[in-house]
Amino acid sequence: MPSIGVKLYSVFFKFMLKHRLQSRLQAPENDTGGGGGSSFGVTSRPEEETAAAANPSFTDAVATKDIHIDPVTSLSIRIFLPDTCFNSPEAVSRSRSTVVNSGSDPNQILIRRNSYGSSDSSVSSSNGVIVKRAQNHDNFRRNSYGCSIDDGSLKPENGIYRGYNPMGNNCRKLPVMLQFHGGGFVSGSNDSVANDFFCRRIAKLCDVIVLAVGYRLAPENKYPAAFEDGLKVLHWLAKQANLAECSKSLGSTLGGGPDMRKADGHWHIADAFGASMLEPWLAAHGDPSRCVLLGVSCGGNIADYVARKSVEASKLLDPVKVVAQVLMYPFFTGSVPTHSEIKLANSYFFDKAMCVLAWKLLLPEEEFSLDHLVANPLVPERGPPLKKMPPTLTVVAEHDLMRDRAIAYSEELRKVNVDAPVLEYKDAVHEFATLDMLLKTPQAQACAEDIAIWVKKHISLRGHEFSY
Repeated sequence: MPSIGVKLYSVFFKFMLKHRLQSRLQAPENDTGGGGGSSFGVTSRPEEETAAAANPSFTDAVATKDIHIDPVTSLSIRIFLPDTCFNSPEAVSRSRSTVVNSGSDPNQILIRRNSYGSSDSSVSSSNGVIVKRAQNHDNFRRNSYGCSIDDGSLKPENGIYRGYNPMGNNCRKLPVMLQFHGGGFVSGSNDSVANDFFCRRIAKLCDVIVLAVGYRLAPENKYPAAFEDGLKVLHWLAKQANLAECSKSLGSTLGGGPDMRKADGHWHIADAFGASMLEPWLAAHGDPSRCVLLGVSCGGNIADYVARKSVEASKLLDPVKVVAQVLMYPFFTGSVPTHSEIKLANSYFFDKAMCVLAWKLLLPEEEFSLDHLVANPLVPERGPPLKKMPPTLTVVAEHDLMRDRAIAYSEELRKVNVDAPVLEYKDAVHEFATLDMLLKTPQAQACAEDIAIWVKKHISLRGHEFSY
């Protein structure tokens, strides 16, 4: 059973959240959406949670910055760039050490109750992976975009990433992970303290660039706003990759930055236009051909939607390719209750009544149904065929009312030979690995490490061989 502290915090959490949900449900329609200028929307609620400021210095070995990527909505992303992007793969492998200490703590094996459905037995291991990163970057020099010399001032100095668009042989290309936060579609944000901590942890353990998506919240913006925002970020990532490739092609054709400007004024205009739209961190370090989706709670529903749309889009998203997705206790529901929805109807942090309220706030009144395509993953008319879905890791908690439906979805994927393991954690509650109070527990750390082990299998450049 969860600890006394978790139980007490759950009572307080549910009281506050239920009050907020009910107050928003009762708000006048012109305050909750439908107005002419409401499409811009909101992506956070500062009065409810504290935001973590973006920091270009490598605090905890990860640098961050915020980008507003859509001029007509409030859609934004926070980029988490791990400092391993500066090192060659050989240097990274030399600087890392894996510490396996399963016998030191007899309680470690009780952290996770069960894992099943995986073709790789090592996924179920809870052994900690401690990563040591090289801190000396002085040997690596990078060019800023359009710079005529190898400018030493762009080197990380006092931990700050100064370069606009670093170029050079020493820049590693890292996989890109799109992360969608939780909050029942009506709260939470990509820049909250808890989400910032979680994304930093995932960026370091998985060795990926994390793009935390600040999607529009309900009820100010009803369905499909949040889901379209998730897909819009994937298309934006594809555009960034193509712009970076165009800039590289122009540079190689006309001899690089300064020569290009001298050669032809028209090329200079095209060059400057591309540079103005290019996101430098992604251009230098991102590998969109290895894209992973990770959704937390209701973010899992968004991630699954984006994965399905990416399958339908196929080559239209080139060079972006979704190679895997991670669904952490997804916010699935349905009109016919599962065993866990009956047994745990009044469970910790989220109960059945609160889930229904959240769906009422998200879905337009004429579309409201617990069997909506984004609510119930088991409805038959969902597309595309499940056999085309990317490998899917599902994380569930023992004391979560939504666990059975998530497990059932994973079973359907495995029936059509999709790699879809399930990790079920003993004595865990909904959002046990991402909630502010629980982020620093051994169970939350073990969950992140398990996710990293599975993700690395699918993003490794050496096929299914682990990259560490």
